[in-house]
Amino acid sequence: MTGVPSSPLAFELLATDGSARRGRVTTARGTFQTPVFMPVGTRGAVIHLDATDYEHLGLEVVLANTYHLLARPGIEVVEALGGLHGFSGWDGHFLTDSGGFQIMSLGRRPGNSPQDAKSKVDDEGVTFRSTYDGTQMRLTPEDAVDAQRRLGSDIQMALDICPELPAPPDEVREATERTHLWAARAAASMEAARRGGTAGGQALFGICQGGIDPGLRRASAETLAAIGFDGYGIGGLSVGESRSEMGPALNAATDVLPADRPRYLMGVGDPARMVDAIAAGVDMFDCVLPSRLGRHGTALTSQGRINIRNARFARDATPLDTREDGGHGRIGPGARFSRGYLRHLMSVNEPTASRILTLHNIAFLNDLVADARAAIEAGRFSAFREQVNEVWA
Repeated sequence: MTGVPSSPLAFELLATDGSARRGRVTTARGTFQTPVFMPVGTRGAVIHLDATDYEHLGLEVVLANTYHLLARPGIEVVEALGGLHGFSGWDGHFLTDSGGFQIMSLGRRPGNSPQDAKSKVDDEGVTFRSTYDGTQMRLTPEDAVDAQRRLGSDIQMALDICPELPAPPDEVREATERTHLWAARAAASMEAARRGGTAGGQALFGICQGGIDPGLRRASAETLAAIGFDGYGIGGLSVGESRSEMGPALNAATDVLPADRPRYLMGVGDPARMVDAIAAGVDMFDCVLPSRLGRHGTALTSQGRINIRNARFARDATPLDTREDGGHGRIGPGARFSRGYLRHLMSVNEPTASRILTLHNIAFLNDLVADARAAIEAGRFSAFREQVNEVWA
C-alpha cells in the first residue's frame, strides 16, 4: 500500500512445481504453512469443536465471521473478553471475513421480503437486517476494518460485494467496481490504524471479484494489486458456476496477483477444486463443507464421500477411512471408530456422531493440503493432482 508502514505479514516461497506453490506465512502471531485449509468457526467456534480440538488436529488458522459476531454477541462483548483469542481460548491464527458474503446471501433468502430483509447497497456501504432479530444494521468499509480490528483477528478481509452466479454481466461489473472503491477505502483505514499504532499487527487482504469473466477478473486483480494489500482473497467463485467455468477466471486472477503475497480462494473445500486451485497458484482455502457434511452424516474419505446413514454400514466393522493417519503420524477418529458404530449414533440422533465426523472431515482436508505441500516439494504435484481427481473429479 502506497505510503503504508511495512506489512506485518511476510510470505516466503519455499518450493514451486509449475504454478503450484509451497510457502510459509509469517504474521505478528507466528507462522503457518501453505497451502493451508482453514475450518470455518462462524460464530467463534467450529460447530461441535473447541480450541482443544484445533490443537489436536494441528490446525494453524481458523476463520470467524464478522457479520455473525457483530450481531451476536456484539463486537463490544468479544473485545471485552480478550478479542477472539481470549474469547475462544485459541492461541493460533484467526482470519475474519468481513461478512460481505453473508450480508448479500442472507438478504436474498427465499421468503425474505425485499422491504424487510434484502440488503441495500450504495457507494458508501450496505444496510441490512440482522438474520437473528431483524435489527437494521449498517456497515461501511471503514466500519468493517474497525470491527475486525476490535475482534483482534490476525488477518482481516476488506468489505466486498459477492454476486451470486449466474448473474447479469452488468450486475457483476457493478459489484466489482464497487468492491474496488471499498477496497481503497479499507486500505486507507488500515493505513490510518497502523500510523496511529492501533492496528495491533493485523494484516489486511483485499478481495478480487469479477464473476467468471476472465477479463474482468484480471482487471480486478490488477486494481487490487495497484492499491496494495498484505494478501489477496479471490471471492465470488464456487457460488453456482461449474468447475470448468471457475478455472479460467481463477487463472486470470492468479496470473497477475503479486507473487510475494499469499492468495486465498474463499469458500472452496471440495478436494478436486482445491487441487485445481493449488495448481493455479492458490495458497489458502476455507469452507464450511467438512463441518456441514459431518452434521448430516457424510464423511470425506480416500474413496470419496460416503453417507454413514446408509443401511449397508449397519454391521460394518471397518474404520471410517483406513488411510486416516494420512502418513502424517496421527491416528484420528476415522480410524478409531467403525462405520457400524457411527451409523448407529447417527440413526439415534446422538450428537457425538456429528462431532466425530466433523473431526474426521477436517483432518481429511488438513491432510490433503499437507500432501499437496509434500508433492510440490518433491516435484510430483501433477501426479498428486491426478490421484485426487481419480476419486473426486
